Amino acid sequence: MADRAPYRIGLTMRQVSAPGYEEPRDALAQDWAGFMAAALPGTPWMPLPNLGAERITAYCTNWGINGLLLTGGDDPGATPLRDETERALLDWAGVEGHPVLGICRGMQMMAIWAGASLTGVAGHVATRHAVTGRDGTVNSYHASSITGPIPGFRPAAVAEDGTVEAIAAEGRAMSGIMWHPEREARPDPQDIALFRKVFS
Repeated sequence: MADRAPYRIGLTMRQVSAPGYEEPRDALAQDWAGFMAAALPGTPWMPLPNLGAERITAYCTNWGINGLLLTGGDDPGATPLRDETERALLDWAGVEGHPVLGICRGMQMMAIWAGASLTGVAGHVATRHAVTGRDGTVNSYHASSITGPIPGFRPAAVAEDGTVEAIAAEGRAMSGIMWHPEREARPDPQDIALFRKVFS
């Protein structure tokens, strides 16, 4: 891999509350720094604040963002400002042709954006399980799964219970996975390969 990829990647953030303070905060798990260094060395990246639809695309343009990583945390619908921000980012990336990779909630947001819906699923919180097309198991921290077809996307991996665990867009540079590569004790080579495929 080259020392520097042609992308500047923006990572979306979850919304959190700090004890003793009233204003909401945007936060990114510290695990992402180590994983990004292992998977995409030399590739610049930065966290993206939840600015809403009116401001986020101009912010990305000003900072030269041309790749998106929709990170996990916050179920869709729980944080309307984040939902709005990520929907606008998906619209923008779709128009501009920028690659997008969704992680857990990020994949769910991509599916919702495409016209799919979510339903509750049992046995996928704080566990590990196998998925098709992958050696070993993946971690799992989600309580919802995608129901029905996802317009414009195809399933790329499925769990043993039939739930969709990864998606890939038809004719667009958009993919999603339901596991968290950044939470592994050591970066999995299969996840590194995926990141390099998406952002290369």
